Amino acid sequence: MRAADRLVADTVRRSGPWLAVLAVTSVLGAFAQLALPLVLGRTVDELVAGTGGGTGAATWLGACAAAVTLTVLCDTLGVWAAGSSGARSSAWLRNRVVRNVLGVGPVITRRFPEGDLVTRMGLNTEEIGRAPESIVTGAALVIPTAGGVVALTLIDPLLTVTLVAGLVLIALVLRAFLTVSTSIAGDYQAAQSDIAARLVDALAGARTIAAAGTADQERARVLTALPRLRGHAMDMWRANARAGVQAGAVVPLLEVAVLGVGGLRLAAGDLTAGELYAAARYVVLGAGLGSALGYVSRLARARAAAARVEELTAESPRAYGTRPLPPGPGTLELRGVDAGGLRDVDLVIPGGQAVAVVGRSGAGKSLLAAVAGRLVDPRHGTVLLDGVPLPDLSREALRHAVGYAFERPALLGDTVGDAVALGLDAPAPGTGRGRRTRTGSGHHEDRDDRAGGRGEVVRAAARAARADTFVRRLPLGYDTPLEEAPMSGGERQRLGLARAFAQGWRLLVLDDATSSLDTVTERQVARALSRELRDRTRLIVTHRVATAAAADRVIWLDDGRVRGCGGHRALWADPAYRAVFQADTSFPADASFPPDASSPAGTSFQAGASFRAGAS
Repeated sequence: MRAADRLVADTVRRSGPWLAVLAVTSVLGAFAQLALPLVLGRTVDELVAGTGGGTGAATWLGACAAAVTLTVLCDTLGVWAAGSSGARSSAWLRNRVVRNVLGVGPVITRRFPEGDLVTRMGLNTEEIGRAPESIVTGAALVIPTAGGVVALTLIDPLLTVTLVAGLVLIALVLRAFLTVSTSIAGDYQAAQSDIAARLVDALAGARTIAAAGTADQERARVLTALPRLRGHAMDMWRANARAGVQAGAVVPLLEVAVLGVGGLRLAAGDLTAGELYAAARYVVLGAGLGSALGYVSRLARARAAAARVEELTAESPRAYGTRPLPPGPGTLELRGVDAGGLRDVDLVIPGGQAVAVVGRSGAGKSLLAAVAGRLVDPRHGTVLLDGVPLPDLSREALRHAVGYAFERPALLGDTVGDAVALGLDAPAPGTGRGRRTRTGSGHHEDRDDRAGGRGEVVRAAARAARADTFVRRLPLGYDTPLEEAPMSGGERQRLGLARAFAQGWRLLVLDDATSSLDTVTERQVARALSRELRDRTRLIVTHRVATAAAADRVIWLDDGRVRGCGGHRALWADPAYRAVFQADTSFPADASFPPDASSPAGTSFQAGASFRAGAS
């Protein structure tokens, strides 16, 4: 818990100026509460003495009103300050955690399910954000307690002994409660995360669940942890009740003891009636440390939540260097790379080549693609682009040099154009997205098309990905909000390809990024890759034999190792290679493969090959 406590302390320090306001109001309110028994006692003495109409009684009555007013004002301002400081600290912590999680990259989702991550970054950070209020307000309770001890000592030392004995018992109860409730709160939060992770999975597969008619079974699966959650909640309730009873029982016992001793001292003439009343009130204030139970409970939840959030912040974000890329064709080298399922991979991919990566499911194709552009760092070995190790490159140099497209791209941004332009530099002055007009043919035209800049890069990339036509048919073209642009899986893949084309000026990594395209569109994209984008190195993860056949060379992975590297025609002679595509192994190994893609026969064969690979 030491790391968790350090995180709680960091959160407290980031609470902003409102925490100071909360501290001041808590201290002033505590002193006002501490002064109230004194002024009430003096007022009683004035009234008992029969001088109720004199100025002395009026003065003490005014002091009572002032103390009550100050207490109310401090409580009111304290509530406001507690909310503001909690919101500020939660916001700081969320920013820190989100920045760290995104900096670590996709590796973190292999350890923590998405629903668990959302729970930790949302609900748990909010619970930690309440720690400043719990600590400051709870600590302020020490002031009345210490003041009560001092005041009783001044009134009669015998009364102090009784109060201190009760305070020791209360402190022991609070300490035990903090330990127990922290453990229970951690279990409760883990059960919450379990439910959230299952729910996120169910929402991602909502169509499959509806098609299978298994909503009831899925609901039961999502709520599997509900009995466990209820059990932990009941444990927390029992712990609260037990500690509350133990601490609460001390207060009336202390009052009885003080009144008994004080009554004897009053009968002996050693105390006045006002002093006895004040002593009784100071005992209540001193024993008010037991009311810290609620603050201790919140602090326990914050510590348990901090232990969970600290696991996210303990992951080190990916560090970048400062080197730019020198001029080069985009040569990619992997030297002795071990990463997850990849083992001892040595490859050199010449710049400007189209290289297909093939292999059975689980062979390490996507992992190789992730390592190539530094989405994942290898445990051992080095990956270089044009002779520069990827960790030495600056973030800007790396992300402008490497473009990624995925099988299921996530479209981020406000508009369709923003989704394609994700990661590009902001447009130069005068080249931002501007007022849209219509051409004589009725098509939309942006000022970016005329002024150049980022808009033209986006449209050129969309044209290469064969996305420009369907985007311009949208109500506002590239300015159409994403939520108002329903798209098929193939259209989303085309936008994902366009995003990669717009950014990867040295290396394009396509991880099964054309699997949802129809055969005609896939051929058009392949033509763009071999023409407009031929100056870039293209690493293409694929399951389709036609794509492998059209590549300059093929990397054949098997169980995380490179089993073969060379031309598709040469590899096709190996029956194990043909089995990767589940193709007809009776296809003659000495056949001319692939035929000339420019000939009608070649086009027909490639279409047929795509069909067979897609069926697999």
